[in-house]
Amino acid sequence: MNKTDILFYTAAATTAIAGIIHIVLGYDSGRLNTQILFLIGGATQIFWAIPMARKWGPIWYGVGLGGTIIFILIWVITRIPENFITGRGGRISDNGILTEVFQFAFVGIVIAIFVLSGKLSKTNQTL
Repeated sequence: MNKTDILFYTAAATTAIAGIIHIVLGYDSGRLNTQILFLIGGATQIFWAIPMARKWGPIWYGVGLGGTIIFILIWVITRIPENFITGRGGRISDNGILTEVFQFAFVGIVIAIFVLSGKLSKTNQTL
């Protein structure tokens, strides 16, 4: 295993953990819309560990990055009072913050992968 493999495996772990937390939080929410969003989103994040760990390519990394950023934005927007999604401000829980920490980590790691792959491609190496 080389040093760049660690980035891919860490990205896979962070998105899988965020997905697991989403599924648990959705199940505990008691609201059908939230349960559906968290189940589908969480399952997608768990699935996204596969393209990251197996290095499926930049399109896969970009889609995962975009989806995670959308999840982060939904969380931020729904914390604002009288927002256009829920009409009220949601509470900021420890589990919500924990989920966001893993999502932000995933975003940072994928950006690092893109930066490193750009630098390595200039030296005719692949990531």
